[in-house]
Amino acid sequence: MFKELEKINEKPEPFQFYTASDLWTDEHTSKQMLSFHLNEGIDVSSRNAEFVNRSVEWIASEFNICRDTKIVDFGCGPGLYATRLAKRGANVTGIDFSKSSIEYAKEVAVREKLNVSYVNQNYLEYKTEDRFDLVLMIMCDFCALSPTQRNGILSKFRKILKPRGSVLLDVYSLSAFEQREEAATYEVNQLNGFWSPNKYYGFLNTFKYDEEKVVLDKYTIIEFERTRQVYNWLQYFAPEDLEREFVEAGFSVIGLYSDVAGTPYDRESSEFALIANRV
Repeated sequence: MFKELEKINEKPEPFQFYTASDLWTDEHTSKQMLSFHLNEGIDVSSRNAEFVNRSVEWIASEFNICRDTKIVDFGCGPGLYATRLAKRGANVTGIDFSKSSIEYAKEVAVREKLNVSYVNQNYLEYKTEDRFDLVLMIMCDFCALSPTQRNGILSKFRKILKPRGSVLLDVYSLSAFEQREEAATYEVNQLNGFWSPNKYYGFLNTFKYDEEKVVLDKYTIIEFERTRQVYNWLQYFAPEDLEREFVEAGFSVIGLYSDVAGTPYDRESSEFALIANRV
């Protein structure tokens, strides 16, 4: 038992483990995530409905969205952005790891006769011959990627964008990093049964990496028949560091905002959004 507790509380190297599939492809947790997506009053898997509507209004104006605009949404979830942008005439592709979310999004697209194509795939592995005017990655998905994965995804963005095509994404700020604290907690049926329909014991270890500006929420879920660990990594950024990654990948940063609804940039904001053009 002592050795098991030591393993639970062990601090790994930054981005040492990648367990996205355990979160997004597990049948129970993916349905839990979908329910969070569709709860319009909370900011958990997606922004609340009021913010999404305001964000889409700004995106449509900022990028002159029209019938000829081709958009790809990385981490589209149940299509909250894709649906709204398609209703404005855009040709939208949505990519998401979660089968539950993609199935829901497809049902909406068919029912409302929208020009949306959905792909159920890890977007790190996504390949296409299509070329897009705009790439979206919203809800700070970029922060969950390791430096190597970020380099790969930016290379992918550049490849699939048309000349002078744009990327819009948001990230967590250093101001938010300063608010995070290391902690270790334990709870029966942690997060109200999020991890399993069966009884389980959930451990959460939060680790901070001050030099790398990374936070890890390490979940250990112990059920009667299995024990698993899920690693939720988050990279926090200064604007100049994020811009450096984009410039090195062949982009020109043209705008910073406090969110993907166009709120003027404030360095104290917990998040910020970036627009970059393919050079």
